[in-house]
Amino acid sequence: MIYLKLFLSFLKLGMFSFGGGYAMIALLEQEMQMNYPWIAEKEIVDILAISEMTPGSIAINAATFFGYRVGGIFGAAISTMAVVLPSFVIMNILIYLINKYKKLEVVDRFLYGVRPIILGLIISGAYAVGKTSPLNIKSLIIFGLTFYLVSFKKFNAIYAMIFAGIAGAIIY
Repeated sequence: MIYLKLFLSFLKLGMFSFGGGYAMIALLEQEMQMNYPWIAEKEIVDILAISEMTPGSIAINAATFFGYRVGGIFGAAISTMAVVLPSFVIMNILIYLINKYKKLEVVDRFLYGVRPIILGLIISGAYAVGKTSPLNIKSLIIFGLTFYLVSFKKFNAIYAMIFAGIAGAIIY
């Protein structure tokens, strides 16, 4: 029963997570709190942080970590497969349709209209993670400096994560 629940949860996340892993964060947090109440909110944020720091897609990493946490190796495999399945099917259909109808203006307008939704989901995910993050002057300085370096100075995000982790370990 738990494996079916994992599969359906991550299938739903995979189907409605337009915009990638960051857009999925708010949906993931809501799904985990509703269906798996024994996973604490802080643990959800920790798993998301690990998912972000490990190589690969945050959505796939999070599915794998949550699946493992809930159902072991088989749970990890089921969750990962479920979160990837909708993208695999949808992308194959879209590739076919876009190649066939790419000259139609309605296709371009549709894709343009989806962009604000993705931005909203990303901001919602940032808010969900920010709720459980420590809000003090030290964390705000780390946040501000990291945001500035990555956004405006094109500092490598990997180095920024390493820097922020080291700064957090030293400061806290």
